[in-house]
Amino acid sequence: MALDGAFLRHLKREIEEAALGSRIDKVYQPSRDEVVLFLRGHSESRRLLLSARVNSARVGFTEDTPENPKEPPMFCMLLRKKLTGAHLAAVRQPGLERLLCFDFSTLDELGDKTTLTLIAEVMGRYSNVILTDGGGKIIDALRRVDASMSSERLVLPGLAYQLPPPQDKLCLLTADREEIMERICSKPGGTELSKAILASVQGLSPIVCREVQNLVGCGGDLRVAEVTPELRKRLSLFLGRLADTVKETSGEPYLVTGLKQKPLDFSFLPIEQYGIAATVSKKGSFSGLLDEFYGERDRMERLRSRSQDLLHILRASSERLSRRINAQRCDLERCGKRDELRICGDLLSANLYRLKKGLPEAELPNYYEKTQPPVKIKLNPALTPSQNAQKYYKEYRKEKTAESILTVQVREAKQELAYLDTVLDELSRATSEHDLAEIRAELMEQGYLRKPRGRKKQAPSQGAMQFRTDDGFRILVGRNNRENDQLTLKQAGKNDLWFHTKNIPGSHVVLFLEGKKPTAQAVSEAAMLAATFSRGRESSNVAVDCTEIRHVSKPQGAKPGMVIYKSFKTLFASPDRKAADRLRLENRQRLSGNSLHGPDSGKFSGWEVSP
Repeated sequence: MALDGAFLRHLKREIEEAALGSRIDKVYQPSRDEVVLFLRGHSESRRLLLSARVNSARVGFTEDTPENPKEPPMFCMLLRKKLTGAHLAAVRQPGLERLLCFDFSTLDELGDKTTLTLIAEVMGRYSNVILTDGGGKIIDALRRVDASMSSERLVLPGLAYQLPPPQDKLCLLTADREEIMERICSKPGGTELSKAILASVQGLSPIVCREVQNLVGCGGDLRVAEVTPELRKRLSLFLGRLADTVKETSGEPYLVTGLKQKPLDFSFLPIEQYGIAATVSKKGSFSGLLDEFYGERDRMERLRSRSQDLLHILRASSERLSRRINAQRCDLERCGKRDELRICGDLLSANLYRLKKGLPEAELPNYYEKTQPPVKIKLNPALTPSQNAQKYYKEYRKEKTAESILTVQVREAKQELAYLDTVLDELSRATSEHDLAEIRAELMEQGYLRKPRGRKKQAPSQGAMQFRTDDGFRILVGRNNRENDQLTLKQAGKNDLWFHTKNIPGSHVVLFLEGKKPTAQAVSEAAMLAATFSRGRESSNVAVDCTEIRHVSKPQGAKPGMVIYKSFKTLFASPDRKAADRLRLENRQRLSGNSLHGPDSGKFSGWEVSP
């Protein structure tokens, strides 16, 4: 991982310069693995994030403002009790370990001065946030570690805090350069130089080790056995420069970005190993770099963790419906053979004179076929021939009635399954806690979730997303099924244009004409938005149906967001998230701040496109 001990040392200095002496004003715990300290200083206030997420553990200031749970977790309550009003007295880092110790000066229950330490361990899946008292005893931790989880180190209230087990590596801050060189060159000859450095030196990430190898080998691969005396001198030189940079914390924040503008890595050194395959840019601060690198990942992880219950309910309901549909289809297949029951009844009725009570079966000619082949018909010996015939007629009528009922049930189950599919798509596109709250409210209305006891005020709807085409037309896009209904059935005029992806879940998109003729560009951009805010957003080409609002209707009793439409035209559009963000009105103005979805019939008509 790029957030190594050397990078953490630079973060330590940044935090010291900006926040020493600051007072803890508020404490938040937005998720199970994150703690945010609101530090109020003399000149400005900052948010200090301590994250123990497996894939994005880090420490640093953040500009992100994640939504907090309604009920704060117990660890958050403890930190508020112990640290609110405390002043940041010191920031410590043992060697180049991947942990920072934040010493806070505060008053105990008796009013005496004391020191509490909040330790942020940034170690991948072993990351943790631990609160200790002045004597080094653990008060509590974000993640408690008992004997069943680890045999090397316990993290439990009342126990003395212990540093993570040391690695057999040399520290750049204290070790002699020649000692480091000997340790590296003692590795097996076939070992890559970067891996030898990684295994020998504490506090360096793979990207830093690869960069040293790149500098020593002038861009080529290099193994320990290939390190000549000349290369050994170069290695010693670059290791010395690296040690000086770490000791003096003179590095600068660099972000490595791929060709698709996706962050690849980061470091406190200028990175040259990627060549033209990546772009390296210098950022304003180490904390800002981490915010940019991990921000989107953290946001998605928060939403994922908070939407797990919704996802479980939707998947369970979908699986239940699928099993029911399959069972009903099997019953329908059985009902399809009901004519055989009627034929048996007819043959028995036509041959009553040949039969008598007590026979287990009867072999009779089948008059319904030209060759009249003999047919064996099972009989109940306890019934008369006439009663056996009536029994077959009764079973025939029963199967006929069952077929009509099952047909309706299968159709309704398919519609419900399509509805759940749209909610799953909404959930996959949710970008905030508010989006999740609206999906919860919708599922409560439909009976998939229990309504909470008491009257709880629901958050008001955000309203549809607003866009403006390049030639000035207004476009609204629904965020969820309830907004789709509101947009299509109430807000839009009968002459406005309605867009929806063909046969796949997606948002309702309305192009408001306001008395004007739609341009080809406006129609194209509306279709692009419909493709972007749908399940087909990862595809290169998506079919989008377009029609006037007058041709869209909602069947009686249909689920939210489910409509039928006719007189449509099918367009093809490519999803484009960047173009959608550019057209979004709030971005332009820089403000803060199914299938019933299926065609009936007919051809598209009713509006003209102006060039």
